[in-house]
Amino acid sequence: MRVIIMGCGRVGSALAVAMSGRGHEVVVIDRNASAFRRLGDDFRGRTVLGVGFDRDVLAEAGIAEADAFAAVSSGDNSNIISARVARETFGVNRVVARIYDAKRAAVYERLGIPTVATVPWTTERFVSALGETAETSVWNDPSGSLAMIVLPFHESWVGVDCQKFQEQTGARIAFLHRLGRPVLPEPRTVIQQDDELYVATPAANVDNARAVAASEFGE
Repeated sequence: MRVIIMGCGRVGSALAVAMSGRGHEVVVIDRNASAFRRLGDDFRGRTVLGVGFDRDVLAEAGIAEADAFAAVSSGDNSNIISARVARETFGVNRVVARIYDAKRAAVYERLGIPTVATVPWTTERFVSALGETAETSVWNDPSGSLAMIVLPFHESWVGVDCQKFQEQTGARIAFLHRLGRPVLPEPRTVIQQDDELYVATPAANVDNARAVAASEFGE
């Protein structure tokens, strides 16, 4: 995909590196040239200096040919304006915006613009919202009936035990990565912030498991 990311802070730079590492063509926009240092020397994408909702800046970034757009600056207004310009003016299909105000985020979700309101799960959630992980399995059995996927989760699942997570998603946690190490969880193992969950689930349940895990936990 051709992906444009507005904002090169911690989230934007991490997202840019993650998408570039997956082989996508990435362009990062930021009004501060020094912000691009966060991308590191190995970043293979392109950078554009300017305001992310300025149409000339977007044109320079290649918005006309973009497959996805992520607005992840530190300002709610800038993010939602640029997201709407990308969607409504340039017709980009995959658009996601970072919104700090949860109430406003809900409004824009209803308008069809996926939003992310908090930091802990941002990178994987943005990658998923841009369409990368939603179609990608870590492993599939030869019959195609079972898949293992990395399952991003809403921050409200932090503190919930694996048994409840499995019951509600219909996906079994095969193992998880925690602080750089693999962990084989017990049913009462509690999910922690920044855990990376590798789950096994029937292929027919993948979309449901993703939707449940991305939603707020409820008893």
